[in-house]
Amino acid sequence: MISMEGTEPAKIRRGSSVSIVKKEDQQTGKLTKGIVEVVLTNSPTHPQGIKVRLENGQVGRVKLIAVST
Repeated sequence: MISMEGTEPAKIRRGSSVSIVKKEDQQTGKLTKGIVEVVLTNSPTHPQGIKVRLENGQVGRVKLIAVST
């Protein structure tokens, strides 16, 4: 499994395995892993990462997308 950056929504779909940074964790950069339920960012790219809601309800910006090989 390799990872790639999460700045383009076209690469992130419902069911994608991702690592996000929640707003309260931005200072520390702590990552939270989960499965994407909804992509919240509408723009084609976002420099801080695409905002998503995970299946467990947590919201944050995608920093890494898990890609299986």
